[in-house]
Amino acid sequence: MENTVNCAEDCVNGCVLGDKCPNKEYVKETSKFIDDTPLDKMLEIAEEAVMKKRMAPPKWVIPEFPE
Repeated sequence: MENTVNCAEDCVNGCVLGDKCPNKEYVKETSKFIDDTPLDKMLEIAEEAVMKKRMAPPKWVIPEFPE
């Protein structure tokens, strides 16, 4: 029996699966991006993403109430 891991929550302080991590292939790409991209460019990318999200129409979530 294998436990499922939610990487976004469980691996906040580091990978809990070690060598069995299914996302290990992305480590090199991520490290290269961090090393090669200036901080100003990263902030520009983040600001564009925030603006895009703000310009999107609102998404309504209708809660389900138990009867």
